[in-house]
Amino acid sequence: MNLIVLTAPSGAGKTTIARRLMAEVEGLRFSVSATTRDPRPAERHGVDYFFLSPDAFRERLDAGDFLEHEEVYPGRFYGTLRQEVERIARMDDVRAVVLDIDVKGALNVKRLYGDAARTLFIAPPSLTALADRLHARGTETEKQVTTRLERAKMEMATAPEFDAVIVNDDLDAAVAETVAHVREFLESRGMRDEA
Repeated sequence: MNLIVLTAPSGAGKTTIARRLMAEVEGLRFSVSATTRDPRPAERHGVDYFFLSPDAFRERLDAGDFLEHEEVYPGRFYGTLRQEVERIARMDDVRAVVLDIDVKGALNVKRLYGDAARTLFIAPPSLTALADRLHARGTETEKQVTTRLERAKMEMATAPEFDAVIVNDDLDAAVAETVAHVREFLESRGMRDEA
């Protein structure tokens, strides 16, 4: 099983980059994460996230269903369901499973899978630029933006622990760099790109 793990502070663009990556590289499939947070407008269960109640999340955690999990914000859990990753990895046309997860979860996956996982840290050009993006999204209160920026400082300090750091100052350039890293990883794992 090959894993592509994208991580970043909230608002740095990892989900947008993940979508573009999957459109450009054949054989990548996305693993939907689970969360205890409420859906944002237009988000769908099983497509954007598996939205679980805190009790349901804890039950799945106690049952050993998570490959990784983290309490990203107080009372707000995120995690990767082991069964979902394994289901995707067994598909005939899958070259790698793409995970879009938090920093600590990404480091845990790297510890578990070693060279079978390529970890890519998507960094904003600066904390000021990140604050501007979070405000522009309009999905969080000022207090939530402040909390996300405090967490972003901690997350950015871990960037050197990842296989590569990609600064998302220009989206097209960041996507191109991500695609290049993924293609190199797949080739190193003996999986040539048919595209």
